[in-house]
Amino acid sequence: MTIKEIELYNFRIYKGENTIDLSSDGTKNIFVVSGRNGFGKTTFLMSMVWCLYGKNMQEVDDLYKKEIVDQGGYSKYIVNSLNRLSRAEEDYNFHVAIKFTDVNIPEVPCKEIVIKRSYNAKTSVSDEVEVLIDGHPSELAKEVGQEIFIREFIMPIEIAKFFFFDAEKIVSLAEVNTAEQRKNLSRAYSEVLGIKKYEDMKKELENLQLKIRQESASAIEKGQLKQLEAEVESCEFKIEENHKRIAELKERRNEKNKDSRDIQEKLIKAGSVITVDELKKLQAQEEELTRRQAELQNELKESYDIIPFAIAGEKFLEVSRQLEFEANHRASEFKNENVNDVTNKILTDLLNLPKPERLPIDHQVHDFYANAFKVLIRRHFFSDTQELPDDFKVIHEFSDSERNELQAIISNIRLSFRDSFRRINGDFNQTKNELNAIRRKIKDAESNQEDPTIAEFRKNKEDLDKEIIRIEETIDSLNREIGEFINEKTQKGKQIETLSRKLKVSQGNQAMDSVIVRNIQNLKDFITKFKAKKKESLEKQILNGLNTLLHKKGFIQKVDVEIIGDEHIDIILLNTRGEKIAKESLSKGEQQMYATALLRGLVEESDIQFPVFIDSPMQKFDEQHAENIVKYFYPNISDQVVIFPLINKELTEREFNFLAVNIAQTYLIHNVHEDKSEFIPVEPDQFLATYNRMYNHAH
Repeated sequence: MTIKEIELYNFRIYKGENTIDLSSDGTKNIFVVSGRNGFGKTTFLMSMVWCLYGKNMQEVDDLYKKEIVDQGGYSKYIVNSLNRLSRAEEDYNFHVAIKFTDVNIPEVPCKEIVIKRSYNAKTSVSDEVEVLIDGHPSELAKEVGQEIFIREFIMPIEIAKFFFFDAEKIVSLAEVNTAEQRKNLSRAYSEVLGIKKYEDMKKELENLQLKIRQESASAIEKGQLKQLEAEVESCEFKIEENHKRIAELKERRNEKNKDSRDIQEKLIKAGSVITVDELKKLQAQEEELTRRQAELQNELKESYDIIPFAIAGEKFLEVSRQLEFEANHRASEFKNENVNDVTNKILTDLLNLPKPERLPIDHQVHDFYANAFKVLIRRHFFSDTQELPDDFKVIHEFSDSERNELQAIISNIRLSFRDSFRRINGDFNQTKNELNAIRRKIKDAESNQEDPTIAEFRKNKEDLDKEIIRIEETIDSLNREIGEFINEKTQKGKQIETLSRKLKVSQGNQAMDSVIVRNIQNLKDFITKFKAKKKESLEKQILNGLNTLLHKKGFIQKVDVEIIGDEHIDIILLNTRGEKIAKESLSKGEQQMYATALLRGLVEESDIQFPVFIDSPMQKFDEQHAENIVKYFYPNISDQVVIFPLINKELTEREFNFLAVNIAQTYLIHNVHEDKSEFIPVEPDQFLATYNRMYNHAH
């Protein structure tokens, strides 16, 4: 999949229609789009993310989330995205359109797909999305919904951050420490490597199996199942309603925060204690500490969930051992069926062999050799198959994912829980103290004057801050409810599964049930092998990337992708002595190299063909690292790579010349005036000279 053309109309600084052509002859894959700070590079990148994901763009990257929060919520962000001059001229429409080619949609032949997102700052309630396939509205997009169509057939939002990124900020991938961050990376890992689609397929088969078995239920059992299913649906509805309510409350909170910050700025200006720049620095520190406090608070909550299990450690281990026995029991049952089938076939064939008339064989001799054959067949052909004890009882019937989750909790308790809890608690208290100190500084800076206007400002700010606290408390309460509903839904789901599995399959469905059981087992085996293969392959990709990009060859000897249960992933770097290298001990440049190698490995291992867009492409790189990046990373990461560098700072003439053999087209973003920028196509061999002539007055 490649992008042929992008059109911006009245979007922020891009007044009127601005089109950029990203087509090439296929031999060169890099496009350079550059301009000075404030001319619209980041806005251009943001416009594409908005076009694809609308109000959900804040899920792609913290950069977009911060922009929306600073504006006071998405509703204000979107209204403020109209070009200022267009607003003055009373043209309230703006849109962004992306034209894709080489898109592969199953059973939908197409040459081009256009995604267009529009908004009218005067009349629109929400933005509108249009999907055109070869110039005609897509019936498929209408059927499934335009937003879902984009996520399913263009780019899943969970992995968009790997294709639209700020090279300076991808060091965040090297700072994955919290449980929530590991969960996010795990979800992206599962999505980008194609694991999720097989897990979804297995889940669908398991659901189908339950439905088939439910057909043989008695009237009472059907009533119980119907009641449980209604309760599950009720939980799902309540969860969805709470999520909607939380989204609305967050939008209100963003608006109130913006209003509070504006009043605070007025109070400080009136007091003349600190400058507005100093206030903004304090606010940035407050924002960062608040974010850190929220992360630590979530980690503490997760720790509180684990404490009861740590207290009941012995019982917990008993459950673990029982689950291991049950897993072995299931595996042995499956294998024993094969052993018994093979043994019975051999014994049947042996009985049917013609017997010599002179050799009398009574039933005792027959039984002796039949039993001996069974023992010998098992010993020589199925030696790894355990015999099943007759008195073994299955108690829990956990699925593989549930058992993995429990093992992950046990590993956590055994290996790192105590030290981790102490660290989190200490960091939380320290962050809380620092945050209180910052807030005192801000409060002390506010005016003490008794001017009626100032007093009114102060009262309004206090009311807003109280409202913000109430909103946050409501959000916390709704999140707790979501947790309770999820637990209730899980319990009801287990009851449905337990009840369904106890039902005997009707005679008419036995063949189908047998096929489903076999396919579920095959999928389980495949997913296990597929994960192992992808894990090993990704480890090699990351290590090769690090060895290619880093100065210190051999500094990192091994990369271990550690998958903990189904929801956590961690990436361990090891030195030549097999010791773990703490990522926070790496320099910022090395962290960026690591994050770049991880990103390249994920993109390389995925089957997703999508252009890569890179803002601030050469930040924090020294000369050698920069050379490695432009030689080995940017030309190879995708069939279409668009970079947004600051010329002479993030992309020097030397680095540009390294890239030149792969550059398809170059564009300058020219700022006509404070309310208008435009794209100017420039021949690649004239690009640097044109830039210097326009902006540096150099020849």
